[in-house]
Amino acid sequence: MKLVGIVGSNADKSYNRTLLQYIKKHFSDKFDLELIEIKDVPLFNQSNDQTNTPVIQSINRKILNADGVIIATPEHNHTIPASLKSVLEWLSFKIHPLENKPVMIIGASYYDQGSSRAQLHLRQILDAPGVHALVMPGNEFLLGKVREAFDDNNDLKDAKTVEFLSNVLDKFLRYIEVISELEGTKKPELEKEDLYCEGSIDTTIDGVDKGADDWVEQASEKVHAVEGDTYVKLNRGILTVNQLNHFFASMPMELTYADNNNQFLYYNYTKEDKDMLASRHPSQVGNPLAYCHPEKALNGVNWVVQQLRSGAQDCVRVHVPTHGPDKFVVHNYQAIHDDEGNYAGINEYILDFKPIVDWYLKQTGQTLTPGTDTVSGASESSKHTGSSDADAVSSASKTE
Repeated sequence: MKLVGIVGSNADKSYNRTLLQYIKKHFSDKFDLELIEIKDVPLFNQSNDQTNTPVIQSINRKILNADGVIIATPEHNHTIPASLKSVLEWLSFKIHPLENKPVMIIGASYYDQGSSRAQLHLRQILDAPGVHALVMPGNEFLLGKVREAFDDNNDLKDAKTVEFLSNVLDKFLRYIEVISELEGTKKPELEKEDLYCEGSIDTTIDGVDKGADDWVEQASEKVHAVEGDTYVKLNRGILTVNQLNHFFASMPMELTYADNNNQFLYYNYTKEDKDMLASRHPSQVGNPLAYCHPEKALNGVNWVVQQLRSGAQDCVRVHVPTHGPDKFVVHNYQAIHDDEGNYAGINEYILDFKPIVDWYLKQTGQTLTPGTDTVSGASESSKHTGSSDADAVSSASKTE
């Protein structure tokens, strides 16, 4: 189950953030929790509409794609902080992601009452017509005297507090299931991806067949692409095209770039195709993603791109165990965004990180112990999350 936790404070140090981080760390076997920060959200002003800014739209997308929301609120002058109230104003002005969304309220405070009055006010706000969240009744988690509540590792000290928190979280998960039965699924319908690149975007090089084996050469000629020792000004440096090629080729991982039109535009390795963790061929560059995968994998490709484009996930990871016991290979599909926060494509990076793990264990004297999560610093426990469709994605390889 996918939950988001809203840190109800814009302070650099917040015990409510610490509380959410504790929940994320210690209850990962129950659900996946992603924290949402509000410190960069502008103050609400309906005369200066900021609804479509990247920071607000990012929060909107994450809430829409979540099964439930946990809000951790401090108490300022007997109510919630102004920063949290401002966020809720934006989320009930022109967009309404919290509508019919299961919400659980928690809070930490320096004093005995543990943000009880702030939580009461927050319930009233979330029940307002423009918000209309479905707040779990009762089951208040009020963490008082928070300065003494956490140890040096930011873990809750009191076993009874941990037990009560666990029980409340279990009830919230059941509450989400009940709401889902009553209301039906409220997650947004994601548009099917155009994996054949039948459209075009601002950076598409039109007039060149995307399936051509020599697409790079044809496209370069058409746009008069620079090469060789021509300098390129980057945001933090100046390199020649040759230097860029050498730099990317030296990366200890395989990199692939597909733009937001689902066109495969680049990969960095110069190895023989057969020696790559995810085999590619120069003739594939320029292809629509649909041409780079077998037909049976396209549903998985569609799902991965949907997750990244919608903001449901910032990165989809798939462990590929077929490379043999001497490797631990992970395919990472990382969303790329432009300066305005708009989706700009996918950075797929593939890495066998077993050599790194082996080096680290040798340096530290630690060992991997199968079957446990409580080893002193290292564990061989791994968990795959996400849709099983992702297992069908095998990079830009069109092998059957």
